[in-house]
Amino acid sequence: MDVLELHPWRVSPKEAVEIQKILSKRIKFNNKFKGEIRTLAACDAWFNEDKIYAAVCIFSFPGNRLLEVVKKNIVCEFPYIPGLLAFREGPGLISCFKSIKIEPDLIIFDGQGIAHPRKMGLATHLGILLDRPTIGCAKNLLVGRYVLNLGKEKGSYRLLKNSRGEIVGAALRTREGIKPIFVSCGYKIYLSLALKIVLNLCDKYRLPEPLRIAHQEARRMN
Repeated sequence: MDVLELHPWRVSPKEAVEIQKILSKRIKFNNKFKGEIRTLAACDAWFNEDKIYAAVCIFSFPGNRLLEVVKKNIVCEFPYIPGLLAFREGPGLISCFKSIKIEPDLIIFDGQGIAHPRKMGLATHLGILLDRPTIGCAKNLLVGRYVLNLGKEKGSYRLLKNSRGEIVGAALRTREGIKPIFVSCGYKIYLSLALKIVLNLCDKYRLPEPLRIAHQEARRMN
């Protein structure tokens, strides 16, 4: 899979922020997205000492049939800094995408999209580099607020708004009575479609099933 080489990965945190500001000018949303989604990729990574273990899993859609798994482990050279996750996980995930045989129509990430201080969460950052529609599915809120009276039933959601009043995502209840997840557009997709897709992927668990499997695959590497 082709990857746009728009910046180096070996940078300082200050340089990383500047890169995000430059890349943010490339953000696109497709409010009339009508592309057929036949395959999707789910990504996850975890760390152990100085190594990052990354996994990209390709699934059929709908149906969630696992078609391909690519896993890589590389030395992690960027510290953990909130808001700069792409520079920590990105190199490992990009390495996986360069090796996949089935190119996905859509990619979901365990992380943020534009619900980010500079609108450059992991899903947005890598969506730009991979030039694919992407969705961020995060377990925790990074940016934005929502009305607290979120319904308890599956499918209930409340829009997330940043400090400027801009809509940057939604708090989404994927199981009745369970804490919501935070969905945000990454790149080349619109929010209502992102919410519909995420709900379609959530059956027995809080997180979409493809992300749960990607997490398991990454953990099996060590």
